[in-house]
Amino acid sequence: MPSPHPHVDCIVLNVNGRELLCETLDSVGAMTYPDFTVIVVDNGSTDGSQAAVREKYPGMKLIENGRNLGFGEGINEGIRYSLAQRAEWVLLLNNDIAVAPDMLSELMNVAVSDTSIGMLAPKIYYYSRPDTLWYAGGEINYWTGIVSHRGVGRKDCGQFEGVEDTAYITGCAMLIRREALEKVGMFDPVYSPGYTEDADLSTRAVRAGYRLVYVPGAKLWHKVSSFSGGGASPMKTQLKVEHNLIYFKRYARWYHWITIPWCVGGLGMIFVAKQLVKGDIGIVAALGKGFLKALGRLLSSQKTPSR
Repeated sequence: MPSPHPHVDCIVLNVNGRELLCETLDSVGAMTYPDFTVIVVDNGSTDGSQAAVREKYPGMKLIENGRNLGFGEGINEGIRYSLAQRAEWVLLLNNDIAVAPDMLSELMNVAVSDTSIGMLAPKIYYYSRPDTLWYAGGEINYWTGIVSHRGVGRKDCGQFEGVEDTAYITGCAMLIRREALEKVGMFDPVYSPGYTEDADLSTRAVRAGYRLVYVPGAKLWHKVSSFSGGGASPMKTQLKVEHNLIYFKRYARWYHWITIPWCVGGLGMIFVAKQLVKGDIGIVAALGKGFLKALGRLLSSQKTPSR
């Protein structure tokens, strides 16, 4: 007879975020779900993060990668360990979050209700604006070439309170069934060092027949962009452009490309205009570099999803 409380491995990826990490681990460690283990995956930190975990959280598993493998491959190391330990569910978490004590319980209450559910996501708020939404389900528009968060920047007035299927789950907080990982694989290294790998994994799960479910009763607060360095940096801009184009090349139908170039190009021109007004030439250069790199990669062979 299945356990009413399946075991969950909570994987937190960290790189040089000691203070943020400790705050996150305090929050995650206080969750009320009765059967979970916390695994910290460290991507070659040089700020003493590893020593802090060993000293302050001896009951948590620490995996040291020794170098920065990027978001997807860093997380994959944790997933491989969890699958080897026979974890039934894996919860992926950023190192810059705070969770409600019952977040995992709320997610698992829905998770165990239907075996077709492969992945789940909580409702996510801005940490600095605790009543303002950052994620209330994800949307993928194949006509415009845009992956987006529903409700982002809007005050939570109860408008997204239904448990419902969603197209995309953010890697900030992603609960995944073991069988889904075994069937569709982990994060694809083609998106290294980061961005869009979560949309890719979400899409592979949906196309394999799994449901992706948004659970508003599960709540989390995100210190947005703390992990990645914050803001619209040149590197972040370049990677988002490059990886979004790779994603849509992989999954969009031929007829979507009638509109994608126009929409992406139009939005790009608006973005460039805004950055030029601000005098931020670095962001504009990164946007162009992202397009050029994406075109080169689209014409070359791509790696297959990691297993």
